Amino acid sequence: MTFDIAIVGAGIAGASLAAAIGDRARIVLIEGEERPGYHATGRSAAFWSETYGGPGVQPLTTASGAALRAGGYLDPLGAVHIGRQEDAGAIAALLDEFAGTPVALSEVDPRPLVPGLRRNWALGVSEPTCAYIDVGKLHGDYLAAAQRSGAVVESSARLARAVRRAGAWRIDTDDGRSFAATMLVDAAGAWADEVAERSGVAPIGITAYRRTMVQLETDPPAPSAMPFVIDVSGGFYFKPEAGGRLWLSPHDEHAVTPHDVAAEEWDVAVAIDRFERAVDWRVVRVERRWAGLRSFAPDRLPVFGMAEPGFFWFAGQGGFGIQTAPAAAAVGAALLLGHLPPAGVDVERYLPARLR
Repeated sequence: MTFDIAIVGAGIAGASLAAAIGDRARIVLIEGEERPGYHATGRSAAFWSETYGGPGVQPLTTASGAALRAGGYLDPLGAVHIGRQEDAGAIAALLDEFAGTPVALSEVDPRPLVPGLRRNWALGVSEPTCAYIDVGKLHGDYLAAAQRSGAVVESSARLARAVRRAGAWRIDTDDGRSFAATMLVDAAGAWADEVAERSGVAPIGITAYRRTMVQLETDPPAPSAMPFVIDVSGGFYFKPEAGGRLWLSPHDEHAVTPHDVAAEEWDVAVAIDRFERAVDWRVVRVERRWAGLRSFAPDRLPVFGMAEPGFFWFAGQGGFGIQTAPAAAAVGAALLLGHLPPAGVDVERYLPARLR
């Protein structure tokens, strides 16, 4: 069967784009893993924050908020960015970065908001709109919506090569399957550059990074009313989870060759050390540890748009691909179908031409 669009990757990027296009094109989603979303989407820290990713990403996050709330994907959480006296410059920079944007930020004393916070962590910025995000439901709903519109999902289909002749792509997978499509969309996350190279397209410098997460049992248990806590200088973040548990990350980024990553003991130890320097809680035990892949273009902004005839980039969403999914998918669908992009989003800043 010949498709209008072949999307390589069925994680949150590919699934949301297919759902946004709907029945306006015949789509096949070509997913390398047995389960879509295995490497990045399924290992998310699961929060929605308008400051996460910086001012260049904020318009996509803000534009996605209404759709995520309407769909029931967000639950109240709130966030507080914390710092010590030596972090005063980082606090001021955070406030300055988002001045004049719709993001509501205010200076606060974080110590009443975070029980057990050590006295030297006396600087803070409140971000009340931060929320939990139901990643599994969002991704599953996108896949279901795409399939209801006629999209075909081919799992365990790792792309071996793609060749374009006479305005059409022949796409072959490692297990011998073949597909034909007019347009090839690279939504392969950490493997985006590899997919481009296997399609005869120049890579654009998408780099994969490993990010560590741990689930802790603490004494006292994490209060459910506590906000998401972020070190303003980038040393850690943590948030309360069900049953008094705590999710903690050392906010690490280790450049890696894309593969099935796992948390390393050193990074887990670093996370706990930084956590215990910030609060007087006792870590009872590490209940879970995992790592996920994040992928960035050189300027750390997402890449949406045509680079070569018939080849469309939809990659480089870093760690913010889930929270920006509705707006990013609307941008991608508009560019692919020749429609107007969402209001309030400057599409030019995300086009791949900026990286050439």
